[in-house]
Amino acid sequence: MKLVIINYGAGNIKSIQFAFKRLGVDAILSNTPEEIKAADKVIFPGVGEANSAMKMLRASGLDTLIPTLKQPVLGICLGMQLMCKSSEEGNTKGLGIFNVDVKRFSNAVKVPQMGWNTISELKSPLFKDIKEDAFMYLVHSFYAEACNEQIATTNYEFNYASALQKDNFYGVQFHPEKSSVVGEQILKNFLTL
Repeated sequence: MKLVIINYGAGNIKSIQFAFKRLGVDAILSNTPEEIKAADKVIFPGVGEANSAMKMLRASGLDTLIPTLKQPVLGICLGMQLMCKSSEEGNTKGLGIFNVDVKRFSNAVKVPQMGWNTISELKSPLFKDIKEDAFMYLVHSFYAEACNEQIATTNYEFNYASALQKDNFYGVQFHPEKSSVVGEQILKNFLTL
């Protein structure tokens, strides 16, 4: 299987690469359109600030490539947020794959949300063999609003979409690569989609 992790300068990609290595898959880091298009599966990671990450995607032309991909694509954390319509972070226009906006948590709660929280209302083969209210590791100040494309829910201040799916595109707000055996199972499930 050819697994490509998009390497556009805004990702904690080494930990994702190691997580797949533990599953016996050598992921290739690439920002080459031909290599990304030829992959069986694509990971779209992201750590950092939405606006500067989007600028890096635009500079490399990946902003137009990613929405056209036909194979399963998994956006992780900021990667998922960039797949949405827009983000309040830096007033950023996203890739528009998911028809939802990304907002900032209010100061009524500790921001960023950091640590373990549960995922529930699981609705996708991505969560095969995952129990309701399984704990995942999250670090984020912005969230995708509840929407039709939501396939998992997390509560922090209120219920929000902690995972999204539309066609071959999947997004998770949490870090499966840092979420122990449950996260590993989700990555394994992604490989079989």
